[in-house]
Amino acid sequence: MTARILVVDDVPANVKLLEARLVAEYFDVLTAGDGHAALATCEKTPVDLVLLDIMMPGMDGFEVCERLKANSRTAHIPVVMITALDQPSDRVRGLKAGADDFLTKPVNDLQLMSRVKSLVRLKNVSDELRLRAQTAQTIGLQELPRVDRPDEPGSVLLVDGRASSQERLTRALKPIADVAVISDPQAALFEAAESSFDLIIVNANFDDYDPLRLCSQLRSLERTRFIPILLVTEQGNDERIVRALELGVTDYIMRPVDPNELVARSLTQIRRKHCNDRLRASVQQTIELAVTDDLTGLHNRRYLENHLKLLIDRATTRGRPLSICITDIDRFKRVNDTHGHDAGDDVLREFANRVRATVRGADLACRFGGEEFVVVMPDTPPEMAAIVAERLRLAVESRGFDIPQAATVLNVTASLGIATLRPHGDTAEALLKRADMALYQAKNGGRNRVVAAAA
Repeated sequence: MTARILVVDDVPANVKLLEARLVAEYFDVLTAGDGHAALATCEKTPVDLVLLDIMMPGMDGFEVCERLKANSRTAHIPVVMITALDQPSDRVRGLKAGADDFLTKPVNDLQLMSRVKSLVRLKNVSDELRLRAQTAQTIGLQELPRVDRPDEPGSVLLVDGRASSQERLTRALKPIADVAVISDPQAALFEAAESSFDLIIVNANFDDYDPLRLCSQLRSLERTRFIPILLVTEQGNDERIVRALELGVTDYIMRPVDPNELVARSLTQIRRKHCNDRLRASVQQTIELAVTDDLTGLHNRRYLENHLKLLIDRATTRGRPLSICITDIDRFKRVNDTHGHDAGDDVLREFANRVRATVRGADLACRFGGEEFVVVMPDTPPEMAAIVAERLRLAVESRGFDIPQAATVLNVTASLGIATLRPHGDTAEALLKRADMALYQAKNGGRNRVVAAAA
């Protein structure tokens, strides 16, 4: 795994030791001897993770972390605090400052490397989402989602085999989240897949069940793959912690559980989940905008050209028929010239509504460009395609188009050309060309009619 790690410590020997460990794992290592140098490095250099000492002169690690998290350019960088401080209150203070983890000196090599690799993986996912959202913003599709919104209520699934710990953990989490408690791991897996949770806490206290099996299953399901998992485990079980992080567990906490630390770690994961959910929604919306015609809401030409090839390949492989229909609004230029382009947009929107209402559920309706629309009809022989096209023609002709912009009702008609996939060697380009030629014949033949291309 390649990543750039910044080691921050005012003791050169500590820096050299961590640097040697990380370089041995093929990480690119930067170093800083104080907080000001660390902040300057993060400002000017892409950093994937910060290993941060707390006890430093001038500016301690808590302040450095707070400044990193308050800066929108560096807030997304994971921070692991490394210190001789080992009190729960110190961990809570670090987590509240924005740290992702807290390792105590002398640092265990296995825990350090597995934690670094886990956090780098999480950052890579978040970076990809942020990059896609920023791309959408750059090309003007949408605004980048804000990450500084107030905390939203969390939803937590607690998987715990013992009633006593269930009660303690639920009581601690009550101020920040709604908690659902399940004792049976398999029932918890189904609940997690069926419901919507911001965090899953797995307490490793089962007598006859390996809790890492549940963690692995949660990571393998599409519905639960991105839900943070917090493992509660006993002190000294380094092997389980390392294995858990390798499986994709997001964070862990040791027993006996400090309620404040549990709340701090849970809040961090819930906030990250909410942020990434907004980024994923942004990316999904970007994808939809990229393949959707913004005026009519139908799929656009880009989507048609890509999807039609897939439909043709599937129809050819299965030996099934496929037909397409190209339709063009008759004398549309006259609408624009007489009533204005706003009225023309009203006609296009209403025409798209009638196309959408007329075609069947399996059909694909797209705006091809201008006043041309395409309907792709899988599993449809030419005779059925002609029926669908005629139904669409009648739907357009039978009722006037109400145009608010022009305060009038327009009589609109359409011409339609259909073509059917040939059994062998046909292409999307050839199929569209034949349908377009049939449309041209419908136009020349007097408009407001359906013409089928020759087989």
